[in-house]
Amino acid sequence: MKSFSRGLYYSFPLQLVLLHLKKFQILLIFWYLLFSTVGGSFMKNYGADSLFLAPEYLGEVNFVSAAIVGISIGIFIMSWNITTFILFSRHFHFLATTTKPFLKYCINNGVIPLIFLVYYFIEAIVFDTRKELMSATEVIYLASGFLAGFALIIGISLFYFFRADISIIRRLTPVITNPELIKAQFRKRERKLHGSRLIKVEWYLNSIKRVKKVRDVSHYSNEFIESVFSRHHFAAVLSIFIAFLFLILIGFWSDEPLFQLPAASGITIFFAILIAISGAFSYFLQSYSLPVMILLFAIMNLLYKYDVIDPSNKAYGLNYNNRKERPVYDRDQIMNMMSEKNVQNDKKNMIGILDRWKAKQKTDKPLMYIINTSGGGNRSASFTMNVLQRLDSLSNGELMNKTFLITGASGGMLGATYFRELYKEKLAGKKIDMQNKSYVDDISQDLLNALFTSFVARDLASPAQKFKVGDYQYIKDRGYAFEQKLNENTHGILNKQLRDFTADETAARVPLMFFNSVITRDGRKLIISTQPVSFLMKPVHDTTNMMAIDADAVDYQALFSKQDPMNLRVLTALRMNATFPYVLPNVWLPTTPVIDVMDAGLRDNYGQESAIRFVQVFREWIRENTGGVVFIQIKDRKSGGWENPYESTDVTELVTKPLLLLQFNWYKMQEYNQDDLLGLTQAVIGQRLHKISFQYVPKKEDGRAALSFHLTKREKRNIAEALDNDNNKQAFDHFGKILHPAPAVGMQ
Repeated sequence: MKSFSRGLYYSFPLQLVLLHLKKFQILLIFWYLLFSTVGGSFMKNYGADSLFLAPEYLGEVNFVSAAIVGISIGIFIMSWNITTFILFSRHFHFLATTTKPFLKYCINNGVIPLIFLVYYFIEAIVFDTRKELMSATEVIYLASGFLAGFALIIGISLFYFFRADISIIRRLTPVITNPELIKAQFRKRERKLHGSRLIKVEWYLNSIKRVKKVRDVSHYSNEFIESVFSRHHFAAVLSIFIAFLFLILIGFWSDEPLFQLPAASGITIFFAILIAISGAFSYFLQSYSLPVMILLFAIMNLLYKYDVIDPSNKAYGLNYNNRKERPVYDRDQIMNMMSEKNVQNDKKNMIGILDRWKAKQKTDKPLMYIINTSGGGNRSASFTMNVLQRLDSLSNGELMNKTFLITGASGGMLGATYFRELYKEKLAGKKIDMQNKSYVDDISQDLLNALFTSFVARDLASPAQKFKVGDYQYIKDRGYAFEQKLNENTHGILNKQLRDFTADETAARVPLMFFNSVITRDGRKLIISTQPVSFLMKPVHDTTNMMAIDADAVDYQALFSKQDPMNLRVLTALRMNATFPYVLPNVWLPTTPVIDVMDAGLRDNYGQESAIRFVQVFREWIRENTGGVVFIQIKDRKSGGWENPYESTDVTELVTKPLLLLQFNWYKMQEYNQDDLLGLTQAVIGQRLHKISFQYVPKKEDGRAALSFHLTKREKRNIAEALDNDNNKQAFDHFGKILHPAPAVGMQ
């Protein structure tokens, strides 16, 4: 037993695991991320596990989608093997004297990959049966696809290295067959090999089933061993280069759905590239790797500083070419934009729209409906569409006609904008059934696959392709891929410029929409609308008794008046409104100094802040011309702030709690603040302010849909079922009572 334990401990597979723990531990981070993602402990709330365990390709979770993920996992494992083989080969010289040394290394380095594959299959089976509602046959079919893809890429890789091994043997044959040359490899004067100080190997796996004792190679010269390894290293780096070229080709065709890989595949290939780059740097530059990397970084900074390269994402449709006419972004410019003259002109324009909206209502004092929809990725988009369809049905198709304003954040605005455009198409005479559930399916479709494929194959590998919006040219990146996929999912109905919305919104044929985003420079809100809205740039206050208040919002039209603002793509406005950190790139805008914007949810995740300010600004018109205001709030979470309390369960969390407190409670604090504002607004306009709140609350807390641009089948069903929970039933009843109030007692 003692000899077995010793043999096991000094076996090559176990010693390699220990070597990974001792050297270049940073490479193990990628394994940790894969394990924790698949296991659901990393970014579970964002649905990261579903991307790996139920991969989607061309809108389907099937054999092919699983095979592609299998291929990407295989690429990652081979990249891991290649990189560590290059970095660690000096610690196991005995491999150089064997046939097919890289193959033997892969076999012995298979402990971590094998554990991961077993873990992956266990998690996939549980996930697919419980979350994707698959039968045993379907799960086996998926597993077969994964294994087929994995086996294919491993087979191709090993065949490549097998051919490389034959080529190396041919080059060494003249040395081996020449007595004088072979004798030179054992010259006594030369420095002899010494064993590694980090590992000691006595046994290794010669094949999957055969164990072999390590032979002594101390009599070989260092130069001979290094020459064998260097040839294998070159073959390994060449394989990485070939794979990178293939990735560039995918980038050029990634607009085609066929080349939009499952998101998990894109993420895994990205990890593989990072590992491979580290190996290539170490191989070619040795100890100069860090200085060269710093130098390259400095050069990239200089090129960016002098506009030789520009990786920043743009707002598609805006004019970035007229540099001399770019607006200055400072206090004076912003204060001038909201001068008394501008505010009065903009209010006059908006009152004209309000009058036209009132004129098409059936009563002298109509209720004004304002829809606020929260951010929350595809779950919010899906829930919003479900709620709006139900409300439209209850109002006999009059919901959009009665609604004056729609505002919100992220996913909720995706659903609301799609619904409004369907209504507009219906007004234009097209045969559209607003209750058709296929529209829910459209807005719930995956957006991540195209995004991550573009990130890996285009942003990183080939950021050189361009496209045009009108007269202006832009670089294709993952922001463009997101917009194109959203456009495809919604059948081109959103592929318009802001100017295409202007006539209908000005005539009040459809509800007005505000597309908000947050300026990262100072946290101000950028309000994108077809109408000038300088009156929303600062809070309503008594100017006679209060000192001047600075703007906390910016009117997009006024700021970019010389940048062709109405040429902006609606898809881009939606993306700016939904720029989730890291997933989508920040959008850089043509100002001096340059500013960039992010997700509207950072400032107002519920859309209620803008709606409340609008009501406060036009409170007099509302009192004189309406029977009151009805806020319809559509939220992707439960009200009250009781969900997901921030609790400290270990010592680490006690340390990080002060740092992460704001992050965990950000949306809750927004809710508290907006409820306070709503109460003040009610005091201003009287008791004619109603609020109806629809909340996505799943039947089971652990069944909550992820905050992601990807939904599983169970999550889609779960969202639809949430319409009938107790809170939402009461909300629909309340809506019906407001819509059709009971006649006063004694009146017929």
